[in-house]
Amino acid sequence: MDYVYGPGRNHLFVPGPVNIPEPVIRAMNRNNEDYRSPAVPALTKTLLEDVKKIFKTTTGTPFIIPTTGTGAWESALTNTLSPGDRIVSFLIGQFSLLWIDQQQRLGFNVDVVESDWGQGANLDVLASKLAADRYHSIKAICIVHNETATGVTNDLAAVRKLLDNYNHPALFLVDGVSSICALDFRMDEWGVDVALTGSQKALSLPTGMGFVCASPKALEAAKSARSVRVFFDWNDYLKFYKLGTYWPYTPSIQLLYGLRAALDLIFEEGLDNVIARHARLGKATRLAVEAWGLKNCTQKEEWYSDTVTAVLVPQYIDSTEVVKRGWKRYNLSLGLGLNKVAGKVFRIGHLGNLNELQLLGCLAGVEMVLRDVGYPVKLGSGVAAAAAFLSNTTPLIPSRI
Repeated sequence: MDYVYGPGRNHLFVPGPVNIPEPVIRAMNRNNEDYRSPAVPALTKTLLEDVKKIFKTTTGTPFIIPTTGTGAWESALTNTLSPGDRIVSFLIGQFSLLWIDQQQRLGFNVDVVESDWGQGANLDVLASKLAADRYHSIKAICIVHNETATGVTNDLAAVRKLLDNYNHPALFLVDGVSSICALDFRMDEWGVDVALTGSQKALSLPTGMGFVCASPKALEAAKSARSVRVFFDWNDYLKFYKLGTYWPYTPSIQLLYGLRAALDLIFEEGLDNVIARHARLGKATRLAVEAWGLKNCTQKEEWYSDTVTAVLVPQYIDSTEVVKRGWKRYNLSLGLGLNKVAGKVFRIGHLGNLNELQLLGCLAGVEMVLRDVGYPVKLGSGVAAAAAFLSNTTPLIPSRI
């Protein structure tokens, strides 16, 4: 029973948590098990092997931690760095801001590179800092791949190119919470040392699992890192990996079976097809926004996100009312504007296990909401623009050919 009942189903289009597929829900509908029995380690072994595939790594070591993305952040930082270490971190929106706050509270010397909200990371500033860092005082570069608050995607390959051009040994740490399993992400090819994501985003699971993947270089750095860590200590995991039991503490049995089902769905569709689907849905959403006469918060096309679109509203409209109206009248959940863009944008999440018709339903709902709050939208305009694009680009479902 819903806590606040509404007829039909809730149309969940926030950029996480996202819709959970029925096969995943069914997989999690099970009793507890003894995680020390032979069954759970056998299941965990296959999960760890397959989690590496979503990071596109053959050399990385994955950790499945009962936490959120925030815990995964802390795990990435405390296992590889020591208090006082200098790190360069990019502030481009609410979630990069929160990660920077964590970095500072953990005692690191954070060199913040700030951009306007709606812009990507300023890599020219990074190039200058790397060029000036002759003695390699910078120990890590921390970047959010996809800033969910503003719908901005950063160019990770360009960051790696800069590090290589300046022959700089800094660790490359990436928040992939709203990108991995939805956007193009290549851990090995781009030389990412620690990447992380959360279960409630593109994996389409409930919140509760953080995924961290560490390169051999990151594992080596962990041997000398002096940050205090207990719950997030990779060494505890590695000891149990060697024993073949895998878990230093009790995992969620239900989430593990859900993860198995979620990965099976992704691999059945094909990870590259999943990424292409997100690209279609992102483009369709942006075409709808354009047809409505509204603007994207993201200031350049090169930064457009295929998992979330932040829509700027006119000054006479409070975007919070758009979100409230959608939920109260149409059972439609949209993302609020956060911090600097509160009241200025609403966000349409288009990530996870969803298809073209689901998105079109969301866009129709947004049009009705915009009309309700006083914006003179032509009903059907955005839906028509998106549908025209999708009808020309959506392939047959591979399993049904």
